[in-house]
Amino acid sequence: MRGPAVRRRFWAEVVLAGIGVVLAVVTALVPDWIERLGAEGGDAGSGGTERAICLVFLAAAVVLGVLARVEWRRPLQPALARHGAGGDPG
Repeated sequence: MRGPAVRRRFWAEVVLAGIGVVLAVVTALVPDWIERLGAEGGDAGSGGTERAICLVFLAAAVVLGVLARVEWRRPLQPALARHGAGGDPG
């Protein structure tokens, strides 16, 4: 059984939301992974930057998840109807 046909935009939003969640979890569990990538820590070891980045990742994941839900519920319209070339004379 197949679900509704969805646009590529839906899948992009789902994948990006998933990446956001993974990065938020990694940042929460291993907060110094960002400092390991760079030569020096930008926040002098306070963890403030890591918490801010974690919140940004979570916010992005929530927004993208909501957008994916909206896209999932939106019915696909034929290309002709979207561009005004459909059978509607008015």
